[in-house]
This record gives sequence, C-alpha cells and structure tokens, in this order.
Amino acid sequence: MKKLTVIAFGGNALLRGDQQGTIDEQEANVYETCKQLVPLIQSGCDLVIGHGNGPQVGNVLLQHEAGNRIYGLPKQPIDFCVAETQGSIGFMIEQQLRNVLREVGIKKNVVTLVTQVVVDKNDSAFQNPNKPVGPFYTIEEKDVLMKEHTEWVFHEDPRKRGWRRVVASPRPVEMPNWEAVEKLARTGTIVITVGGGGIPAYIDTNGKMIGIDAVIDKDLASSMLAKQIKADEFCILTDVPNVYVNFRKPDEKKLERVGLAEIKKHLADGQFTEGSMAPKVRACIEFVENGGKEALITEATQLQQNGTGTIIHT
Repeated sequence: MKKLTVIAFGGNALLRGDQQGTIDEQEANVYETCKQLVPLIQSGCDLVIGHGNGPQVGNVLLQHEAGNRIYGLPKQPIDFCVAETQGSIGFMIEQQLRNVLREVGIKKNVVTLVTQVVVDKNDSAFQNPNKPVGPFYTIEEKDVLMKEHTEWVFHEDPRKRGWRRVVASPRPVEMPNWEAVEKLARTGTIVITVGGGGIPAYIDTNGKMIGIDAVIDKDLASSMLAKQIKADEFCILTDVPNVYVNFRKPDEKKLERVGLAEIKKHLADGQFTEGSMAPKVRACIEFVENGGKEALITEATQLQQNGTGTIIHT
C-alpha cells in the first residue's frame, strides 16, 4: 500500500503578509507551494491537502459588510463565507497543482471537495473567540470598527503586526465525508478538502445539520481527517522552517526531532502562542497519539530537504 500523507497548507501558501490578495498574487503563491509537492508525488505518496482561509474569509466578510452598507444586499453568516472560500481557494490549488503536474509530466486526477465539519454547539470556544480572520488593523482602525460593530472582538497580533478580528474556533468533532476522501486518495486522486477547517455545522436534537458562526482551525480539522483516513504522515506547512522554544528571544532554540512527552511539556509551559503555533503543535500531538507515525511542521521550501523541519514522533 502506498504512503498516505495529509498536508495542511498554511496561510502564506496563499497570501503573504505584505500582499493585497489579488488573484495574481495568490495564484503565484499557490503555484510555488505546489511545486514543493512534486517530489512527494513522484515518490508515490497519495496526498490529501487541507488549507487555511483566515485572510480570505475575513475579506469576504468585509465584502458582505460593504455590500450591505452600500447596496443593501443581505449579509451572509460566517459558515456561508467559509463555503465561499473553500470553493475559491480549492479552485486555485487545484488549478495550479494541475499546471505543476503537467509541467513535470505527471498525470493525476485532482479534485476539490467542499466539506462540512461537525462541531459541538456548546463548545466553550463560543464564549472565548480567538481565531484571527481578515486583515491587520492599526489600533485606531480597530477602535473605529469596534464602534461600528459592537459584537466584534479583536486581539493584538503576538508579532506586533497590528490587530485582527477574532471569532469562535470550536474543536472539530467529525467530517461526514471522510470515507469518500479516503477512497479517492487511496486510488491515486489528490483530494483538496477541509478548506478553512471545514464549513462549521452542528447536529440539532432532531439530527438536522445546521450551519453555525465559527471558523474551525484548519490544522486540527486536517489532523482529525488524517486520523479518520488512517494516514501515515501528517504535515503542516507554515511560514517558519521549524518550531522553536523561546521564540524570538536570545535563547531561542529550534526543535528538530522531538518526542510526545517533550513537545507536550513545551505546550503546557506556554511556549507556543494560541492562534498561531499552539494549534499546529496540538494537531500534530493528536495525530501521533492516535496512531500516526510522524507529524511534521515546516516551511514548504523545506519539504525537499530530508531531515528538516520539526518532526514529532512517539
């Protein structure tokens, strides 16, 4: 049986911090990230790709706000906006991956699945929103927006890049279509799914699936899917080559191969920022604890370098 790998694209695979988010910029970024996957595909790996949508879903929410204010168009809820970005980002990844595969002479099916992910309506995250969405704002811009939208919550970025709106990020419980994803992936189709962590929904007392205002962490959702489809490896692509302790301090230290006990201690000690590296580390821990062989956190350009990145193992 071929090796099955789940890869979660980070936000920088789509949109860099110094960019406006034009289609040309995003397609160029996705193309460069997809090129890094070629050695994995050539080695015979079956791939499932997840991706984030933080900047994109925030921008879509702003577009709905502007459409409502200027033209009186009805605003749509966050779950609807997540669905929009799943389709648009999935389209970009699928298109650019097809372009890359064509250039290297690989023939493979690539499919994007718009997917819902079930959460618990009573998850405590709904009382403590912490998932960043949308662009960075100055403190003055943030104060104006808080007056216009009294229900919005903002947090300052840990890297002091500004303020961002945050929304609830409940834990993923189940992805209803995981069996279809596994079947497609194990027969050689590259599957793009759980975009933006999945479209958030809950099951009511009558068994009905209903959308809910939230953004699910894409790393936790991708990890959950990796467990469900019994993937061999789980990889998170981010904007740094390694996980670090004492990040950006004089005694900063990068982690290379690290066991579960050590990485869990660093997590418990608060070494990793919530809304940034902490969910990535937590997602990798959950994958390895539930039967996964190894989990990797690194930058896309490091994928082709054996032994690079932070590898979490039992």
